[in-house]
Amino acid sequence: MSGLRSRINTPEEVSEHHQETHLTAVYRAKLLEEIDLAEMSSLGMAERRGRLERVLGHIISREGPVLSTAERASLIRRVVDEALGLGVLEPLLEDASITEIMVNGPDQVYVERAGRVELLNARFASTEQLMQTIERIVSTVNRRVDESNPMVDARLPSGERVNVIIPPLSLTGPTLTIRRFPRSYTLAELLELGTLDEHMLMLLNGLVRAKFNVIVSGATGSGKTTLLNALSGLIPEGERIITVEDAAELQLQQSHVIRLESRPPNVEGKGRITIRDLVRNSLRMRPDRVIVGEVRGGETLDMLQAMSTGHDGSLATVHANSAEDALMRLQTLASMSEVKVPFEALRDQINSAVDVLVQLTRNADGSRRITEIAVLSSRGREDFKLATVGAFRSAPLGADRVTRGHFEHHPLPRRVADRLYLAGESVPPAFGVATSTEQLALRKAE
Repeated sequence: MSGLRSRINTPEEVSEHHQETHLTAVYRAKLLEEIDLAEMSSLGMAERRGRLERVLGHIISREGPVLSTAERASLIRRVVDEALGLGVLEPLLEDASITEIMVNGPDQVYVERAGRVELLNARFASTEQLMQTIERIVSTVNRRVDESNPMVDARLPSGERVNVIIPPLSLTGPTLTIRRFPRSYTLAELLELGTLDEHMLMLLNGLVRAKFNVIVSGATGSGKTTLLNALSGLIPEGERIITVEDAAELQLQQSHVIRLESRPPNVEGKGRITIRDLVRNSLRMRPDRVIVGEVRGGETLDMLQAMSTGHDGSLATVHANSAEDALMRLQTLASMSEVKVPFEALRDQINSAVDVLVQLTRNADGSRRITEIAVLSSRGREDFKLATVGAFRSAPLGADRVTRGHFEHHPLPRRVADRLYLAGESVPPAFGVATSTEQLALRKAE
């Protein structure tokens, strides 16, 4: 994996880890002997932590080994985290720079920072300890995980998305993946990060305000939700916006926003509410715009129908490796609806609903960029035709493995420029309207 830093623990590190694990287990047992569990249950989380730290400090002073101030603080933190929180995961969840936590069995903990994955010198004491941590996590969302229910996908109250898979399905032991709640970025901040340039920012601003239907596509971790959230910030105040998500991540700043989130089945396997159920229901709620966090099934057909029947300016994301792939994936996903629609008719739906595709890519150095902005120019049941109006051209990677390149801009098709003009939006100079000769050349190329 790009950016992966792997290492082998030395015998000294393994011995030190075993010693730390032994001390943690010993003092956790001593702590549980001295505290009143009934009294602890009546305290708030902050008070509970403070009480445990004080009691443990007295125990260590009374009978513990001689430790430096740093070692003592570290031991108290580990024991209290283990007794009260999520043990090894506690400091990771408090680290704002970590965007993903990946636990591959008790002996491997990876994290992602700034798009790069690294192996930490942190391990669980045993498989049992890891399972206890997993059970503590899933119990907060009223779920359970065991051999009869070995997979769980859920969102924590604090916003993190959690996926658990355990044996017998996982051959590497209990596996836990925690995706952190993404920070909300504006387009101006994404401009500073190099995700796009000022010309693309001006164009996207005009397209959203002029109510073009926009699909954001990209691979996992490419920043689709981040860009979708930034684009939603361009929607004028006063419009009624309904967001539909599998795990609520969007953080819209407008005042008239209704947020809908799907619901998994309960422990009896009942009560599931799907994205499709919510998309259908949202159309009965008089929305000006519908924003779908991600389409991945039959709800795609309902979303396309919404886009082409009076809900202009809607936004959605889809997993795809290119703008062309995104169109084919939309067609495939729409066919998964229980309503059997011929592929040609689905192409008609997409051609009439989708106006713009924005492709995102995560580069080798962990940076994320808009690599293509394309306008869908086909109509009816024609084969899909895309006109690329903006792109990022990367240069070959150097020894430092940093992605460099430049943004390109191409003239907008006349009908797109006219629609911007009628909506009171200007055409950015870098995307000057194609001349008749250029339009003819584009049609021949298609």
